[in-house]
Amino acid sequence: MKAIRRFSVRTVLPEPIAALGEIATNLRWSWYSPARELFASIDPARWDSVRRDPVRLLSALSPAELRALAEDPAFVQRVQEAKADLDRYLGSRQWYQEYAERTEGAPSAIAYFSPEYGITEVLPQYSGGLGILAGDHLKAASDLGVPIVGVGLFYKTGYFKQSLNADGWQREDYPVLDPQGLPLSLLREDDGTPVTITLGMPHGRELHAHVWRAQVGRVPLLLLDSDVQGNDDAMRQVTNRLYGGGGEQRLQQEMLLGIGGVRALRAWSRLTGAPAPEVFHTNEGHAGFLGVERISELTQQGSMTFDEAMEATKSGTVFTTHTPVPAGIDRFDASLVELYLGGEQALPGVPTERLLGLGAETYEGGSRGVFNMAVMGLRMAERANGVSQLHGVVSREMFDGLWPGFDDVEVPITSITNGVHAPTWVDDRVFDLAREHIGGADLETGDRWSEIGAIPGDRVWATKREMRQQLVDEARRRLRSSWLKRGASEAELGWTTSVLDPDVLTIGFARRVPTYKRLTLMLRDPQRLKALLTHPERPIQLVIAGKSHPADETGKQLIQQMVRFADDPEVRDRIVFLPNYDIAMAKDLYPGCDVWLNNPLRPFEACGTSGMKAALNGGLNLSILDGWWDEWFDGENGWAIPTADGVEDPDRRDDIEAAALYDLVEKHVAPIFYDRDEQGLPVRWLEMLRHTLSTLGPKVLATRMVRDYTERLYTPTARGNAAVSADGHAGARDLAAYKGKVRAAWPKLSVDHVEASGLSDDPQVGETLHVDAYVSLDGLDPQDVDVQVVTGTAAIATDDISDWTASSLSFVERYDNGTAKYAGSVAIETTGQFGYTVRVLPTHEHMAFQSSMGLVTNA
Repeated sequence: MKAIRRFSVRTVLPEPIAALGEIATNLRWSWYSPARELFASIDPARWDSVRRDPVRLLSALSPAELRALAEDPAFVQRVQEAKADLDRYLGSRQWYQEYAERTEGAPSAIAYFSPEYGITEVLPQYSGGLGILAGDHLKAASDLGVPIVGVGLFYKTGYFKQSLNADGWQREDYPVLDPQGLPLSLLREDDGTPVTITLGMPHGRELHAHVWRAQVGRVPLLLLDSDVQGNDDAMRQVTNRLYGGGGEQRLQQEMLLGIGGVRALRAWSRLTGAPAPEVFHTNEGHAGFLGVERISELTQQGSMTFDEAMEATKSGTVFTTHTPVPAGIDRFDASLVELYLGGEQALPGVPTERLLGLGAETYEGGSRGVFNMAVMGLRMAERANGVSQLHGVVSREMFDGLWPGFDDVEVPITSITNGVHAPTWVDDRVFDLAREHIGGADLETGDRWSEIGAIPGDRVWATKREMRQQLVDEARRRLRSSWLKRGASEAELGWTTSVLDPDVLTIGFARRVPTYKRLTLMLRDPQRLKALLTHPERPIQLVIAGKSHPADETGKQLIQQMVRFADDPEVRDRIVFLPNYDIAMAKDLYPGCDVWLNNPLRPFEACGTSGMKAALNGGLNLSILDGWWDEWFDGENGWAIPTADGVEDPDRRDDIEAAALYDLVEKHVAPIFYDRDEQGLPVRWLEMLRHTLSTLGPKVLATRMVRDYTERLYTPTARGNAAVSADGHAGARDLAAYKGKVRAAWPKLSVDHVEASGLSDDPQVGETLHVDAYVSLDGLDPQDVDVQVVTGTAAIATDDISDWTASSLSFVERYDNGTAKYAGSVAIETTGQFGYTVRVLPTHEHMAFQSSMGLVTNA
């Protein structure tokens, strides 16, 4: 029989312990140990059986058990203390409150859009690094008091649970999630009815969504859910799976995230009185349609033209790109976007041709008829960034077609290197050690990092062994469970009880499994790897995990190849592949590893934060110089795997880099790990470990990252938004008019003549070059442009200028024919081949970058 209706019944807590409900539904418990310890104390065995989920634990308790807890004075006092502690956390002044008081224009609200959030394994709404980064961003914002509100989607089956079949092939399962049984609450109107967000769909259909709120410490996270009554079956499936379905469903998801997310924010502000966001942060291109919705809002509310609304919207938008590979960008057929957002489906005030132009690949090498979400994100944002210094370089090169005529260094994409949320990822033993020996575990206190050397080496090493033992125990449990699911019997799994050794050098490798991350690089020479694993004096052991996208057959083949190697009885006690890599596994994996391995194909790792988490747990990194490691490797905090840059044959490149990896492990990593003093301590290893924590520790924190975003992107964006929004968006109207005038005139603008004087026949350092430039403005005013003299080192063969600097020339006079004279002087300060040129750029007080319009005229 099937129920004709289904609903969830939530636990009613007795009044003395009613605060447990708020503690359980505020996800601060996911990174705050005392709260977890409170729930664990209720029933440790049951706490483990519900996978450490406070909401499930409370639901599993009978009324009699709840009454007994409510009648226990000691437990009631602990609940009251925990509630008071949470209230203090939510209401206390933090870094941002002090920052905002001393910083003019600091935003009062920031909206953060992401398609996935990795906050806790209890709320499985993430697939990999993008979601984990988003979760850490919200947690760090909460700890710092930054006024962020998150926006995302609620996926009924999350991403997927991974298992293996008998042959080592990945299988996907999609368990259905009941939001009523999760730490979520439904956003409701004042009359108690659910808030409903509605989007128009082709052929007269509609997409309706409810809004679930997760509370991430101080930060509300709004998740839109299309599995609601009133939707047809297809519309109910829009938010069924993260990154599931075909291109059309993905477009529907991204419309709901961007357009629906803005509407959910408006409902949130209306119902709670929360300030409307001044800054909209788009975490990857998936939420790019939020800008289209905001343009539509402004054209309806403020009687603005599309161009004026575009400038107003752009001024308040930040875009973060996370991919260094074009394949990682969502691209739709333009006709599909037109079907959903053009013609009769167009949002008010957003003409079809203007919408399609936002995502058009109009640059050299682009594809006609394609709508590129990252391109739209960049065109719709005044400020953009990559997620490491190297990724910023790659991104500027990758997207430089949007700014023709500019060197890559002037492409307006900056870098803010990712960080990780230490309270989430650092084992409690590490914090306990800090409290015991240096008097505290406050990672925001700068001097704590420099005191790490004061912790005795034997205590550090003993703690690291405890964490390694914890990983070994968990790996054995997970491996046995995996084999049972693969069809093995209990009788043949006795060997799993002795897999791995807590005294053996342990190397971890865990991440998504696209080809460029090279899961199987370590298998290029199987016999050499076996020799390392089974070395009689200096053995290593490998703990490996990772999921492949369900549609990625190549990734699944790589997993199968790794599993088959790990199944070999000759080495299976030294290498394990653990399926279903998630936050819960990671919390044992990072602390338990001595070395974190990362060997992507450079430069395709945008950042790669897993190695940061290992470092904070006293691990050393062994990595290709890519992502964050390229930026912060210093020769003492781990090892850099040499890369075969320039080798075009991919197989030969893999062979070369794999051989370098084997050499490093055999000749450097393992000898240092096993070289012990008379006390049995690896002195050199401990030196490297301490150095890693003291130097990398402050850099890799998500709180450092969020402070960087706040100071370098959020606040300047809020100021720019305020400037263009004042006086009925007068600034946006003026900027739109300016850009229209400049674009119309630019094709005829030219540098007619340049005169130079002031140098001797044999110029020397210290002389001054005087430049007069005559520019045909074609109707533009002299103040509409910035005429610059660019000086630097000129290549003899090509005259290309490098290491250049640009200096603005001053307007001198204008002539009747429309030509204007500009003049200025430049001191010659370096020897060698000197070159100069003159160029003209647009300039306006409301443009954050002179390259923003992609217009430049060179002499």
